[in-house]
Amino acid sequence: MEKFYKFWKKFGENFQEGGKFEKLSSFYDAFDTFLFTPTTTAKKVGAQIHDGSDSKRTMIIVVLALIPCLLFGMFNVGYQHLLATGQLACGMTCALWWKALGFGVLAIIPFYLVSYIVGLGIEFIVAQIKHEEVAEGYLVTGFILPLILPINTPLWQVAIATAFAVIFAKEVFGGTGYNIFNVALIARAFLFFAYPASMTGDSVFVRLGSTWGWDGATAIDGWSGATTLTQLGTGMAAENASFWETFNGLMPGCVGETCVWAILIGAVLLLMTGVASWKVMLSILATAGVTAALFNAFGPDTAIANYPWYMHLISGGLLFGAVFMATDPVTGARTECGKWIYGALIGFMVILVRVLNPGFPEGMMLAILLGNAFAPLIDWCVVRRNVKHRMNR
Repeated sequence: MEKFYKFWKKFGENFQEGGKFEKLSSFYDAFDTFLFTPTTTAKKVGAQIHDGSDSKRTMIIVVLALIPCLLFGMFNVGYQHLLATGQLACGMTCALWWKALGFGVLAIIPFYLVSYIVGLGIEFIVAQIKHEEVAEGYLVTGFILPLILPINTPLWQVAIATAFAVIFAKEVFGGTGYNIFNVALIARAFLFFAYPASMTGDSVFVRLGSTWGWDGATAIDGWSGATTLTQLGTGMAAENASFWETFNGLMPGCVGETCVWAILIGAVLLLMTGVASWKVMLSILATAGVTAALFNAFGPDTAIANYPWYMHLISGGLLFGAVFMATDPVTGARTECGKWIYGALIGFMVILVRVLNPGFPEGMMLAILLGNAFAPLIDWCVVRRNVKHRMNR
């Protein structure tokens, strides 16, 4: 490693001022900071770093926390394909288990290639134009985006949505750390409103036909790939909606949002490392549970309004959004009191959208984006309240 480090630094001289590749300095710097920890410290006394935490390590921790959701999502994509095509009629065997995982891997990898090639490509180009370092923010955004999309979303739509989100929801605001809205959710919202047929319906969440030429079986008669919330929103009785089936996540849905225990593993890692705020998570879940319970007791006599409050918490993308997206420190509230208010707003709105607007059976995407919009105002009000109290004292 020491020899490689010396070679890398020697090679880096070509990217410094006056070097052959001076105009590509941002590219070298991005890979340099990804591969190695800086070996220099500030010259001024009193300006030293007190711990090893920085944005790069924070982003890597979030990616590690998302891996259980990705692995289960890969298996579930293949499992839903086998189930829909009748290949599980005789039960799950070891061969079918590996077939499901392999099918899911082949189906999901192209999403990540498109997400990172388009998103990081734009980030590198903008950094080079502005003569700035390439920020690590898209490392997480690019990892989350494929997890919150239906598996049948066309790749060209993913590319367009990624470019739109990175340019208009991030770079125009100044880049990483300055964006107002969650970039991955803006990409999903763009797809939801621009190409609704690819984001909703009974067929978008289960991959039928072949993936890279592998297993082109078609669906059996009577098959439906509608999610539980979609069925409830249309007044149907939800199929396979027991607590443990929903908890285990072997059902149609976005790639990374169905398995509760996989999300909880990631939540534990984020909380243990202090990367995410437990106040935001708890506030969202508590408020959503109370709001759903009130609809259970006093709401309209509809299937979605009567859906048990505890099932709302583990259905759809509510838990995934509460753990991985609402806790984004850039787009969420930053004051400690504001985090409670911010989480409560999201928890209340997600149930309100689910119950009162059948056209949006999920609700979490719109709730988080609304919370992002109000987060600066919430923090401003909290700070002004604290200043007023201090002045009174």
